[in-house]
Amino acid sequence: MMAAPIESLLNEICESEDPIEELKSLRTAVLATPVSGLRQAVSGARLEIIFGLLNTNDKEQIEVCVEILSRVLQALEPIQLAQNYKTALQSGLNHPNDSVRLLTLTQMGRVAGHADGVTQMLNSSEILRDVIQCISVERIAVAKEAIAALSKLSNTKAGLDALFRSDLLNKLKDVMLTNDIIRYRVYELIVGVSTVSPVCLGYCANSGLISQMLEELTGDDVLVRATAIEMVTSLAQSQHGRQYLAQQGIIDKISNMIIAAESDPFSSLYLPGLVKFFGSLAIMDSPQQVCEKYPVFLEVVFSMAINLDPTLTPVALDTLGVLGRTVEGKQVLQKTGEKFTSVLKRMSKVAADGATELRVRCLEALAQLLTLPVEQQTDDLLLLTESWFNCLSSQPMLMIRNISTQPFPELHCSALRIFTAIGCQPWAQQLMMDTPGFVEWVMDRSVGTGKEAKDCKFELVGALLSSSSIQEIFGAHNYLKLKTYLNEGPYYVNAVSSVTTEGAD
Repeated sequence: MMAAPIESLLNEICESEDPIEELKSLRTAVLATPVSGLRQAVSGARLEIIFGLLNTNDKEQIEVCVEILSRVLQALEPIQLAQNYKTALQSGLNHPNDSVRLLTLTQMGRVAGHADGVTQMLNSSEILRDVIQCISVERIAVAKEAIAALSKLSNTKAGLDALFRSDLLNKLKDVMLTNDIIRYRVYELIVGVSTVSPVCLGYCANSGLISQMLEELTGDDVLVRATAIEMVTSLAQSQHGRQYLAQQGIIDKISNMIIAAESDPFSSLYLPGLVKFFGSLAIMDSPQQVCEKYPVFLEVVFSMAINLDPTLTPVALDTLGVLGRTVEGKQVLQKTGEKFTSVLKRMSKVAADGATELRVRCLEALAQLLTLPVEQQTDDLLLLTESWFNCLSSQPMLMIRNISTQPFPELHCSALRIFTAIGCQPWAQQLMMDTPGFVEWVMDRSVGTGKEAKDCKFELVGALLSSSSIQEIFGAHNYLKLKTYLNEGPYYVNAVSSVTTEGAD
């Protein structure tokens, strides 16, 4: 239906000397047409007219053309783009306007994700050189699209060969020389490609770029070092990446960097990255193996948690939470005995009277440490979580409840999450029953306003009911009340009280 108007508008644009109004009409027409309808309308249309109108300094005209093309090109198959609009795409990659480059790179990404499209792209190394050049554009969004398109290209052997076994590799290396920021964008591409498969990692390693990145771990510039650690942590997300790093001696090197950091006055700039590296390594492999092989990791985490530092302590708390969420992590922490008990006591003190942001981090970490789902519960592990909870204070229930009543929504919710963490554990349910007014407080919907607070309370009720011991410990009456609360949902409002409130207004 819309094919005729679109065609006639293109004709009008072709004949006009100042086509901005016609372009706006065309924009309205293409936005009003479903993509399926556009497919018919633009199959034989002369889109090169619109591409040609991008060659102007008029920003409004460029903007309208980009909106039209963004919509219309979606209707074309990637192979059509590659075959029929190669010249237009190449011009787009070299356009001084970032929105044109973004549009073009998005389309290049579509082509790169299509088997036949890849073949077309590989036949034109000049276009690929221009895509690589876009990594060095100042605007990060443009560079990200270029990286995404090249990553898709690397999903095929032919694409890997083109990028890493031709003069395109030299182009990548040339672009890296621009500055530190651009060099790390190329590393981001290399790491992204490497994580896909062992074969991809092999190509990247043979290019020499991974070893170049690894050398920067121990460079003189501490900010560059911190960025290198982030990249290596990303590389370690895949099993083959971790194996490669172990074979290259990089994990040992990072352990030694943690040891050396103690005497480096600038270590606070990169130490959090080193700790995050080992934290993610422990979670993906085995907390026990990592902590036994690299004991300095836990020592530093404990030290960072105890010696309050606005940069280091939050990372230590997050790491303890992530580590302690797993059963194996809990056992590793418990093995350290008094060392970890001291950390728990410190966390409790900060949670009670530290700076608000740090208090929230402490409470979130404690919630993870105390989490023990029903299917993981054993007598030993229940004793462990109970002993940790009792470490927090002489009256831990009262302490956490007091925090939850303070007028900060984030503190209220973080404290509730601790009760949710222990809610399915029989020892905690008994404590709740023995704490005067606690069960009533749980079921009081007027406590905690706002969506997040209501959601947190609802999760607590769900956690209590997930345990088979709750009915016996709480008694049939309270059990039924909890079931009713759950069935009514998190946002239930008592009809009587809401009518009364309306009357009061």
